[in-house]
Parts: sequence; C-alpha cells; structure tokens
Amino acid sequence: MNIPNLITLARICAVPVIIWMILDRRMEAAFWVAFAAAISDAVDGIVAKQFNMQTVLGAYLDPIADKALLVSAYVALGHEGFLPTWLVILVVFRDALIIGGALLFHTLTQSLEMSPLMISKVNTFAQLVLAVTVVGSEAFGLETSNIRDFLIYVTGTTTFASGATYVVGWTRRAGEMENRS
Repeated sequence: MNIPNLITLARICAVPVIIWMILDRRMEAAFWVAFAAAISDAVDGIVAKQFNMQTVLGAYLDPIADKALLVSAYVALGHEGFLPTWLVILVVFRDALIIGGALLFHTLTQSLEMSPLMISKVNTFAQLVLAVTVVGSEAFGLETSNIRDFLIYVTGTTTFASGATYVVGWTRRAGEMENRS
C-alpha cells in the first residue's frame, strides 16, 4: 500500500465523519474535514504521478472515494436544505448511471479500464468546490447566494454533460460490438 492509496483511503474514511457533522449541524468542523478531503483528491494524484506511484488499486480507489464523498455529501446537504433537490438527484443519478454502465460493460466484455474523461474531472472539481463552498458558507455565516447559485448552475451543467458523454460513449461502443457480431 503506497502513500497515494493511503491518502485515498483516508478520504474514504472521512466520508462518514463529514456526513455526521453535516447532519448534526457541526458545519465548521464539517468544513475543515471536507476541505481536507477535497485537497487530498488533488494530493493523491499529484504524489502518484510525480513519484511514479500509480497503481491499478489506486485507479479504482480514487473514483470510489470521489463518488462516496460527493454522493454522500450531496445527499446530506440536500437533506438539510442547503442544496436543491434536483441537483442532488442529478448527482446521484449520474454516479449510479456510471457505476451501472461500468458494471454492465465489464459483464459484457470482461474488461474495464478506469480512465476518467476530462469532463468528469471538471465535474468532480465543480462538485467539490460547490460542496466545500456550501459547507463553508454555512459554517462561517458567509453570504454566498450569488456564488452558490452560479456554482449550482456550473455543477448541474457539468454533471449532465459528464453523464451524457458516458452514455454516448457506451452507446457507440455497444453499437460497434453489435456490428462485429
């Protein structure tokens, strides 16, 4: 187990703590743990690339950590009324769609490569920024309604675009597989 994978595992372990803090309205503590988790998403990738520590395990763990963190945080923030329900549904549906599509693709082809699309990286960043901004504004009583509205729009747009890009790609690959049969 290398350092980037340990960082990713720490992010996974932070998820229930963040959710508990949000649901218990301990927003300042939730902010700092969520902020550290968001930073760790960049740090594990930078360390892995800079020190040639990329692993197959890490390629699977990192998106699992991202999905666990973001889906859980969005559900908790939506439950507490800090995010619109439509955005929470979109984020959860997109991730369920990607996981279901990946499982189906693996079942049909017996192969699955974990290589996120650029739009998905942008989407993950947008989702993290929105979640940390919302938790931070609630924690410190900041007036961020204009910024929050803008980030909600950006996050909704990138979430939709990312999900649609995966669906189009899988549909294309399925068509190619059918044509070969």
